Amino acid sequence: MKYLKIPMERIGVLIGHNGETKKDLEERSGMKINIDSKLGEIVIDDHEVEDPLMVIKIENIIKAISRGFSPQNAIQLMNDDADFFVFNLYDYVGKKEAQVKRLKSRVIGREGRTKRVLEELTDSKVSVYGHTVSVISDIVRMNILKKSIDMLLTGSRHATIYRFVETQMREFRRAERYGL
Repeated sequence: MKYLKIPMERIGVLIGHNGETKKDLEERSGMKINIDSKLGEIVIDDHEVEDPLMVIKIENIIKAISRGFSPQNAIQLMNDDADFFVFNLYDYVGKKEAQVKRLKSRVIGREGRTKRVLEELTDSKVSVYGHTVSVISDIVRMNILKKSIDMLLTGSRHATIYRFVETQMREFRRAERYGL
């Protein structure tokens, strides 16, 4: 059994319209997911599942939904190459809400530009929710994203980060093309 707690406002998203999201996750995984919608507690019954990786995938999908991702984006974590990472903004500025708000604004950018550029350049998904910034990406691009978001959170200029991501992605595509 795995136990998770998610924000109350994300319970409806996890359940889905007429229970479709929950049902889909149960069918894909072969596990029973019990949701206490009064407390925000989730119990994943994994005792009949033979693939331990499936338990981790479902746990990450639920965590991704709880961190603001849509079920359609979170389900990408079923892919063996997909990875999920959460930045806790309190780790950067403590419990100073004004500073957390400033960091969130830096990641989102004016009219959502920074978040959109990072997603488009790396073919990944970024969610800014509560006091976290979360990322869904393949394993290779994840390192580029983690570094670029860390640079944003520690005060690097946006232009510097865009150049960094563009350079890293160009090197990644070149290595991929030539089998390096």
